[in-house]
Order: sequence, then C-alpha cells, then structure tokens
Amino acid sequence: MKRELPVYRIEGTDFVIDVANLQLSEKANPENVIPLSDMRDVGDGYVFDYSPKEKNIPMLFSDDTDVRTVKIPELVQLDPVGMAEKYGCSIHEMQDKTDFSLMVDQQALGRRLMGQLPTVDIAGHTFYVDIRMDMLRPKDDFLSNGIVFNQIDHFYDDDRKVYTIPYNPKKHEFQDLDYDNITSVPKDLIVISFPHESVLDPIGYNRKGGWDETYGLKETHLKSHFEAKVVDWKETGIEATIQENINKQRKQQNQIKQTGKEQKSGKQQRRGPKL
Repeated sequence: MKRELPVYRIEGTDFVIDVANLQLSEKANPENVIPLSDMRDVGDGYVFDYSPKEKNIPMLFSDDTDVRTVKIPELVQLDPVGMAEKYGCSIHEMQDKTDFSLMVDQQALGRRLMGQLPTVDIAGHTFYVDIRMDMLRPKDDFLSNGIVFNQIDHFYDDDRKVYTIPYNPKKHEFQDLDYDNITSVPKDLIVISFPHESVLDPIGYNRKGGWDETYGLKETHLKSHFEAKVVDWKETGIEATIQENINKQRKQQNQIKQTGKEQKSGKQQRRGPKL
C-alpha cells in the first residue's frame, strides 16, 4: 500500500510534503505546488513569501498586499520516513542528519572543495570539467581544442538540460558541421550528449557567478564523475538537413544545365550561313 504522505499547515492551508519531487503540494488542489527551489535555504529550514489569497508564493507583479514571510522546517523533520527511503538510509541514521548532509554527496563535496575537478568520460576519453577555463579539457592531450562551452551554447537544449554536439573522437574535440552544404553523415564524427556545466560542476559554476559555492547543491545532485551519452545520428534530425542540401544541389545543377543548353541553343541560332 502507498504510504500516506505527511501534511504541513501553512496559514490555514494543508500542504502535502512531496519529498520525491522536493515540493509542497496543496492537499485540496495538488496542481498548486511550491517547489523547494523557490524557497530560501536558511540552514535550519526554508523561508519564502506566502500569499494566503493565492496559497502560494505571490507572482512577481502581484498586487496582493497580504503577503507573509513563512518558515518551514527541513525535510528530514517534515518527512523523515520519506527522506530515509529516498536517500537509502535507516530512520536511526536520520537522527543526526540535516537536509544538506543527506541530500549532498559529502565525499564528492569534500573532493571538490579540496580542488579536485569533476570528470566526464566521452567515448572512452577522460575530460576535466574546467569552469575557470570555460571548457571540458581533455586529459593527456595538449594538442586538442577540447570542448569550449561558449562555442556550443547554441547546441544546448533548455527543455532536456543537455548539450548535444558533434564530436571528433580522434582529436578529442568539438567539431562543428557545415549545415548549409553537408550531403552525408560524417564518418569521422559522433554525436554526444552531456549536462550543463552548472550540473557538471555546480561549485565551480557558483564560484564563477559570484554566488555561495554550496548554493543549489541539494537540487543538483553533486557528482565527481559523469559519462557522456553517445547519440545516434538519426536522432539529431541531420538526415532531413542532408536531404534538403542534396535536393538544393540537384536543383542548382539542373538550373546550370538548363542555362547551358539555352546559351548553346542561342549561339546556334545566331550563327549565319557559311560564306
């Protein structure tokens, strides 16, 4: 049987503690949710502005004057059973835990704070996530250009939160395509997919942005190592682009041939009789 989730009352309204999705959802209206990420983490709980009228955080330009500051306890206090189930520990082990110590991989955190960069395996080669240099830097290959983030920003899928890029496995670097003229799938390139740099190295990303280095780690799932996914070319839509280019080139060739025939026909017509 499904466990009945605990409820926390905010200004007279009951909210279900949804640990699985890290949010509060109104018991009487489950579609009305308050994500944990929209609250301010104050160490021993979470603080946010609350509108009893909207039963949520007020909209940015809301004219609601009855807005109150609300503080709720940590999730380990609101739903210790749910947190123990989600993060694989016993209720006994939960006694001395905080949300941060439970939700953030402490070993990965320690390694990163000691200066160890996260790594990404890309088609069998190790890359360092080097936010300071704005790139994925290949290990033991100083001739490679690597993968520079500001060169691949237009390959980022905001919905899926990943980059999907063409990659040269021999040179260990990003290699763009000539999309206007490509007429076949590149045999020396593959397509890879990996998360945004804020996921690959949230601490380095926070430092670069000037935020507290542990900001957002509870939602990010800090890791020391990632593996890029190899994507089939058929999933990229490149075949449609190739066919368009082939059709375009055929049309241009036919136009050239037709123009040549017309010019030749015109010359023949302009010739006078031999004297």
